[in-house]
Amino acid sequence: MIRVFNMFVPTSFLFLALADAGVLASAMILCLSLSYATLDIVLTNQEGHLHQTIVFTAMTIPCLFMMGLYERKYLLTIKVLYLRILIGLGLSFLCLMTIFYVVPGSRIWMSALFPALALASVGLLGNRAVVTRIASIQSLKNRVLVLGTGPQAQRIERAERELRPANFIVLGFAPVEPCATCVTESRVVRANDLLSLCETLNADEVVVALEHPEQSVPRETLLQFRLRGIRILDTATFFEREFGQLEIDRPYPNWLLFSNGSTMGRFETAVKRTFDITVSLGFLLFALPLLCFTALAVKLEDGGPIFYRQERVGLNGRKFSVIKFRSMRVDAEKDGVARWASVDDPRVTFIGGIIRKIRIDEIPQIFNVLSGEMSFVGPRPERPSIVNDLVKDMSCYPYRHIVKPGITGWAQVNYPYGASIADAREKLKFDLYYVKNCSLMLDLIILLQTVRVVIWPQGVR
Repeated sequence: MIRVFNMFVPTSFLFLALADAGVLASAMILCLSLSYATLDIVLTNQEGHLHQTIVFTAMTIPCLFMMGLYERKYLLTIKVLYLRILIGLGLSFLCLMTIFYVVPGSRIWMSALFPALALASVGLLGNRAVVTRIASIQSLKNRVLVLGTGPQAQRIERAERELRPANFIVLGFAPVEPCATCVTESRVVRANDLLSLCETLNADEVVVALEHPEQSVPRETLLQFRLRGIRILDTATFFEREFGQLEIDRPYPNWLLFSNGSTMGRFETAVKRTFDITVSLGFLLFALPLLCFTALAVKLEDGGPIFYRQERVGLNGRKFSVIKFRSMRVDAEKDGVARWASVDDPRVTFIGGIIRKIRIDEIPQIFNVLSGEMSFVGPRPERPSIVNDLVKDMSCYPYRHIVKPGITGWAQVNYPYGASIADAREKLKFDLYYVKNCSLMLDLIILLQTVRVVIWPQGVR
């Protein structure tokens, strides 16, 4: 993997994006030359055909990204994969139609555009078939030696099974400290000289997965690893790289002390605020007809109020009232007790069920963004009573309040709707990853992936 804009990106997926760009450009050039222009005219950019090819390619890649087509968990089922490709190309078509309306000179004739989209769909599927096979080649993966055989090492073994295909292969688990063996016994490797063992196994990196690393880690040996060019990772960095989440069980979060993401300067803060206002106003203008229709539907269903205000915890623990379309009965919490929504919650109205499924109920929070109480992207704000309960179970929970809460966030695009303490723990790992690595580029990535979450409303309640 390589690190881009504070994010770990698998090298194979960068190559996949380049291969997709090649397929898209080739499909458009071929279809233009077969439709109404010769290949010489296209390649010499006569009549702007090369410019049209670039626009087609540059617009389609983000649409494919919106559909999760650069995430390994969506490369397993051919039917779902091809459906996502078709929807991504459909989004690209709609975006291109908008561009052609605004900039008529960039228009591509339908006799070339439709065949190019059809041809590209086959090529894009072929790219993913090739990448899946390449990603499964053991010799191309990071070769990892894990120091430890306890619960931390067990998590790595479990991750190797869950991440299909994983970007790494565990060569073995070396016992360093006295503790119960939690990993598969046959994978335990014992040696008096860890450096020789590492060289024998031809390891690329060593992950220190010890329960008490400050007491048990062989620092001189680790230094020798570094001098031999072998990377050293702790479990926190390993899981941040492989899962896009942070550890929440460490009592002293070094990432908070030494990271730059959570402490923006005046310039970065001003840029993010400008970004929030621009995105919010643009989205509000685009969604205005939908907002009016939703407001009318909510009002007509039971005659109750259209909007629902609820106290939430925001930046630095300050409380504010979030605005949402009402999706539950007026007496949903008549006893005053805050509850998570459950599956098929009887308090949800018919219209409420629809707007919750496609996240329309969240759109009025744009007004919270414009007022400065929220950001467009950030950890989702929770109710004070729920926050108090979660803090008792997770002492690091208040760290998510270092940044402004958001309408959508890293946890929302990586984890389904949460309705329990266990879900809150998992989502907190993603929220803290955002706190550590927040940037405008990460915000843009989250906005693009939010489209996938809306189209495939997994876990909505």
